[in-house]
Amino acid sequence: MKLTIKLMLLLGAFSLLAGVVYGFLTRFDELVGFPGLLAVGIMSFMLAVYLWLVDRNTGGVLPEDKLDGEIVESAGEYGHFSPWSWWPLLLGTGCALAFTALAMGWWILGLAVPVAVLGLLGLIFEHSRGDHAH
Repeated sequence: MKLTIKLMLLLGAFSLLAGVVYGFLTRFDELVGFPGLLAVGIMSFMLAVYLWLVDRNTGGVLPEDKLDGEIVESAGEYGHFSPWSWWPLLLGTGCALAFTALAMGWWILGLAVPVAVLGLLGLIFEHSRGDHAH
């Protein structure tokens, strides 16, 4: 995990530096590359901080990090997933409509937001009532 943290820090620093250089070379007129590189750098730093916090709280030695680690050491429960759920499809449709709105027209965002919110609420409260309530 420590190697991954270092790689994310290196990628973040490189992306921020490349973004600033790219911005100066294009005189900050090109509004895709400069913000995109800055966003990649910021997200890389966010991942590095998250992995550092996980490393600090868990001890950091994962079975994948050990040279003599076995596959069975990573066995266990990874979470609860609902394979029968249709809510992720509705949420994905809402997000796809939102990205379409960025390309085609802002009026589509008025259609995308209710669809995405309905999909998100359905996904959150899926196990609160009905057959699968806990």
